[in-house]
Amino acid sequence: MITRITSMSVARATILYEWRRYLPAVLSVAFAGVLILIQSGLIFGIFAATSVYMRASRADLWAGYPNVQSVDLGHAVPPNTEVLLYSNPHVRNVEPLAWGSGEWRTSSHGVVNVYIVGLDAGASGMALSQIVSRDERTLLLESGTILIDAADQEKLGVKVGDWVEINGQRVRVVGLTQGLRGLGGVNVVASLATAGRIDPDSRPADGGAAFYLAELDSGASANTVARDLNLTGARRGFEVLTAKAFARRSSSFYLFDSGAGVAFLFGCAMSVFVAIVITSQMLGAVVAGHIKEFAALRALGISLKSIRAIVLEQAMWIGLGGAVIAIVCTLILVVLAWLIDVPIALSLLLTLLGSALIFLVAITSGAIALRPLTQSDPASLLT
Repeated sequence: MITRITSMSVARATILYEWRRYLPAVLSVAFAGVLILIQSGLIFGIFAATSVYMRASRADLWAGYPNVQSVDLGHAVPPNTEVLLYSNPHVRNVEPLAWGSGEWRTSSHGVVNVYIVGLDAGASGMALSQIVSRDERTLLLESGTILIDAADQEKLGVKVGDWVEINGQRVRVVGLTQGLRGLGGVNVVASLATAGRIDPDSRPADGGAAFYLAELDSGASANTVARDLNLTGARRGFEVLTAKAFARRSSSFYLFDSGAGVAFLFGCAMSVFVAIVITSQMLGAVVAGHIKEFAALRALGISLKSIRAIVLEQAMWIGLGGAVIAIVCTLILVVLAWLIDVPIALSLLLTLLGSALIFLVAITSGAIALRPLTQSDPASLLT
């Protein structure tokens, strides 16, 4: 009687010498992994686009209308907000950020809805400091000049130097930004003065703005300063958030509260569910194909515990191989997505979580596939 059959040797030998039988299962796991990772990356990438304004700016704090849900839903706050922000001794610099909208008209592409972002065009401006360079800010100092994102250039049908019309105002494209592709429209960056001319509502007559950005002294706690300023803001019609908190609020609003976000999440969940079901069925079929061999081992006196260990290790190697293939393929797809300006955010944590999920599915599928063996008489399985 065979008494020393280790799960390691049997599992490895089976996969090694019958790799053709196991290859479809490995590829099925890899496909499910790619789908999970890409769908997750697209969800976070698309809706994280609403937080790019905060992430790409040097400001520590954002002051806006109370309970504003997203940066593109801002309302003008009183002009004395700037003075009230300066009342805190840790606030070093404050600047307004105008937010407006308009209709972009060209002879070849008709009307396109645009967001107008009016910022301080000075060299030390905080807004979008990581996207708009000092040279580009200098270009914006000229009245009637704008920047657009390179990803939107084809949609708008223009090139640098062209004159276009926004809300009936003629403006000239003087440069292209990178990484400022809008979620629901095209982003147009201009100086505060030009933004006010294009959309007067973005710069009210009293001098207010949609947001005021604040930079703090080195070492100051943004959370503490925001909490102190909100004691005043609650009475004066504004709310102060840290840049990170406002970024999370904007992304969460579009991801969980907007109709588009909920629909997108539901579609992604269904896609992932289908991928997991296919993987489970494929792994179950592979394990079921060895039921008679496992029954023979039981008839020879091998314990059910040892056979279960063999099957689970086979599933582990299948899951591991599929996860590795999935990660490699996903990285290739992410690079291709970046080259065509598709917003996709795939962090190391998200990759590890996705890989762990599909690995767990592989192990669970192997365990489920053992049920016919554990619930039947070995002799009946050998017939």
